[in-house]
Amino acid sequence: MTRTVLALWVGSVAVVVGLVAVIGSVGRAVPTEPIPAATAGSPGGGPVVAFYGDSYTLGTGASSPEHRWSTLVSVEHGWTEVNPSVNGLGFVNHRADVPTDLVDQVIDARPDIVIVTMGLNDDFSMPARADRIRSAITADFTRISAALPAARVIVVEPFWYTDDRPGSVQQIIDWVSAGAAAIDADYIPGASHWLDGHPEWKAGDGLHPNDEGYRVLAERMDEALRSLGF
Repeated sequence: MTRTVLALWVGSVAVVVGLVAVIGSVGRAVPTEPIPAATAGSPGGGPVVAFYGDSYTLGTGASSPEHRWSTLVSVEHGWTEVNPSVNGLGFVNHRADVPTDLVDQVIDARPDIVIVTMGLNDDFSMPARADRIRSAITADFTRISAALPAARVIVVEPFWYTDDRPGSVQQIIDWVSAGAAAIDADYIPGASHWLDGHPEWKAGDGLHPNDEGYRVLAERMDEALRSLGF
């Protein structure tokens, strides 16, 4: 068993607030304590876009929120960004640790567009919580679709942080893809591979993107969005 220590940057100013133990008994990083939410976004004159995501959408590892991919894309398109994403969050993982559920926050924003980038952290609970994860994906997507019938929902293949991956990564990707199809949402494939082969795009923790990595994610996301008509 190996043990490393990971510093997670939390909040709208991306400040390092604590340490999370990484237990490597199965080669995975597992947060060991609740991690608070942070809300930050970019004002714009265009549609309101709500992001439902984890640390890769919060912008952990970036030098400031302005460099995270969600803000770069929002500025590019003139969107008003609503981004309550949370470090360590999954469809199941750390869900009870957030005072106000992120799906509720997304719905309350009354967005024109919803972009979902969840699933990475749930892999750390596979296979023990597989049934709960699959059910939570269905429940979240169904709730968003029912509460926001006029919103365009875009579901992104869950991000991943290493070139090597357990088989459960693809299992969760398949569930997310099926959940998107069930509510007739747009789906962006391939995102789990967007940083493959480029350790220089990672922050000092070796897990999250740095400014350059987020720029690459923004470029790939923008390319995918344009293929959807944006």
